[in-house]
Parts: sequence; structure tokens; C-alpha cells
Amino acid sequence: MMSLLGRPDVDAGEVFVNFNQNITSLAVATSGSYSLYSLGSVDSTLDKIYNTKCDDLFLIERLFESSLVAIVSQRAPRKLKVCHFKKQSEICNYSYSNTILAVKLNRERLIVCLEESLYIHNIQDMKVVHTIRDTPCNQLGLCALSSSSEHCYLAYPGSVTAGEVQIFDAINLHAKTMIPAHDTPLAAIAFSPSGTEIATASERGTVIRVFSSQDGSRLFELRRGLKRCVSIVSLSFSTCAEYLVSSSNTETVHIFRLDRSAAESNDHGKQSSDDWMGFLSKTVTSYLPTQVTDVFSQGRAFASVTLPEAGVRRMCAITTIQKQLRLLIASQDGYLYVYSIPSIEGAECQLIKRHDLRLDDSYAMDVKVDSTHHALGLNSNVSIGGAAGVPSAAAAAAAAAAAAAAASGGAGGDGKSTEKPTSSTSGGNAGTSYASAVKGDEPAGGASSST
Repeated sequence: MMSLLGRPDVDAGEVFVNFNQNITSLAVATSGSYSLYSLGSVDSTLDKIYNTKCDDLFLIERLFESSLVAIVSQRAPRKLKVCHFKKQSEICNYSYSNTILAVKLNRERLIVCLEESLYIHNIQDMKVVHTIRDTPCNQLGLCALSSSSEHCYLAYPGSVTAGEVQIFDAINLHAKTMIPAHDTPLAAIAFSPSGTEIATASERGTVIRVFSSQDGSRLFELRRGLKRCVSIVSLSFSTCAEYLVSSSNTETVHIFRLDRSAAESNDHGKQSSDDWMGFLSKTVTSYLPTQVTDVFSQGRAFASVTLPEAGVRRMCAITTIQKQLRLLIASQDGYLYVYSIPSIEGAECQLIKRHDLRLDDSYAMDVKVDSTHHALGLNSNVSIGGAAGVPSAAAAAAAAAAAAAAASGGAGGDGKSTEKPTSSTSGGNAGTSYASAVKGDEPAGGASSST
């Protein structure tokens, strides 16, 4: 759901960081390995639930709290691998005609974003159910997939010259709406947890807007700053959908509170008799130029955090941990910051803990590879080329069998890019492996461990 797109960072000695869809887990890739952490007790400890050596990765997506992870390595940037991390086995892999720029997951769909196309897979059997071709050039792989199964929407840029957002219904497989969000090209997009709202920021980075993903109506306009244009790196709704957090190439992280009751009141022209400031603001701005009026009407940051230095790419998320609202900031220089969020507007966020993601800790679980099984990245394969295609009959049947036990799933192979997809599975027990991975019901001790 939230990952950093700069691939050279691992080479530079930095780390790749990515939260899962409901902010219960953090994936971290360093040179030659990757780890998964639980965030349930992050105020005090960062529990490492999995660690393995692998090729240098630039994309990791974990499906909620399940054992299923999707990974892309720097060595094979056109190949997507879907793995059961607790069994340390690869379920399937797919190869594409170009570099994979982003991968998004929810319980219904798996999305693969290339520079000029998007592949939509049914996560139950990993078949390609739709391909969106000839999309505007999308070199950063900017896209978003709602984590909701009810409103399973895909968003991607609709233009290279303006900030248009195309909303696509990933279940019914048709375009839903196009939102003219900004005058300049998009830099960041993010869905709310329910999928009914989408936040956008442009390359200018001064204004963040929130729209209805169903009809494209504007719900909020939030001003990040006035003095300078910035590059927005991360944009995320809180898990309660009451806040929106953004980070950029500056040292400041901004938190906005989404007051829907006030927005509804304004929509209906309601105003309390004692709201003289609001009345004065409306009276004054009615005589001002539109650009100045917009500044008056835009929401300001509810709270902010100033970090040690600018120029570090950071992912941000707001979630409830042990009944307390927390701001989590994962940075590519290898730290996870945990902040409390004030209840009063304008108050400072308080730093609770800083975790060093590059250090080994006593919570690490090292998985020993069973000699009877292949390690991650060595079993199965599917190949997808520039043209739409369907898996071979045998491969499709095998993939469907692998997923049937799960109700959300995968396929397998060791592929090279071809014009049409082909698939194969990773063994006779692929179905149960995939089922346990997706459902998250594999016992914690399911994989053998060693120190």
C-alpha cells in the first residue's frame, strides 16, 4: 500500500521500507536480506517475525497479516514472485515485458504496474483478468489500490501534463470516473481504508486534496505550505480515516485532521450564530482574488513533526496501537520513529521511540531451509508479455487448483518474458500452501527455525 519508489537506495546503503495494508506489519529490505516486523508493541519493542537472505529487493508487499508476500528483486526487475514466507517457499512467479514499478494487493486483486500498462490479477487463482494498456507514461509507477473488498478501486494518473486521476473498478473491470485533481502532474495518491475517498498531491506539493472516489466530488482541500514547492513522497489516511499524513523531501511531516462534520455543515451552508470568525472570513474573501480566497478556505496542518534532516525519503502511517493513536515514520536511512498524536490542534507530536531497523535483535526468527524444498525464488513460474494473454490450459488448471483451497491465491514457475502468459505451480501441496498463506492461518511454528 505504501512503499518508496527509489530503487537505487538499496545500492546506496539505505533500506526499503513498506507498511502492509492495515498498518500491522512493516517490511524492511537491506542489501542481501529482508525482514518483516510486527507493529503490535512498537511503543517499546519492534518484534521481528521473519528474516531471510535473498537477492537485493526493491519491492515487498505483504497481504495484511497473512503469510503471503509479493517481491521483486533488483537482479530480476521484470519478475514478480509470490511467496509463503513462513514455509519459505515460492508459490508462483510472473515475468513481464518491462520493469515492474509497483505491486499492490488486497483480498480480491493483485495489481502490477509497468510504465505504460497495468495488469489486474484475480488473487484467488492469479489469472490475469484484465490489462489496462497504453496508460500515460508512468515512470514512477504511481498507482493506488483500495484495501477494501467492497470498494475495490484502482487509481492511476490519467495524464502526463495535468493532475488527472483515473479511478477504475477492479472487480467489475470498467473505468469509474476521472478526477481533474490538480493543474500539474500527480506526485502521490492514496485511498482511504473504505476506498470511498482518495487523497491526491501534485508535483508542486503545496496543496493536498481529498475527493470522493465514487463521484469525483471534492471533499477537502489542505494546504501543506506556502513558501516552497516540495516533492510529496508519502500520503496516507489513518486507519480510522480521521487523519491524513504526508511526508516530502523536507524534514517536516504534516498531519491533517479531516473534520467531516464541518465539511458537511459547509456543504449545506450552515453556520452557527456565534461563528463570527467564519462569517468575517467569508465576507472578506468575497472581495479578494480567487487565488487568495483559496488560501483562506484551505485546511491547515493539525500537527507536524520536524525530523533531523531533509532529503531522506520517509513513509508515514497513522494507526491505533494498544488503543492509542500513533504516527509511524519509517525512513530509508534505517529508522522507525513512533510518535503520539496530540488531541489539541497545534500541539507537538511527542517522540515515544526510535527503532534502528539495521540492527539485529533478539526477536529475529531465522528460518532454516528444508533440504526437500527450494528456497524462495527457485520454484515456479509464469511469464507475461506486452500483449494480453491467457495461461496455458495445464498451467491454468494447476494454478486454479493451487488457489482453490484458499479463496485467494497464486500460481508458479521460473519464467522468461514472452508474448503471452504461461503458468505452473510449485508442487502437489501448492494449494494448501497458498491457502494457509492467504488466510494467515499457518501456525507460528510452521517453519523450522535456527539461530
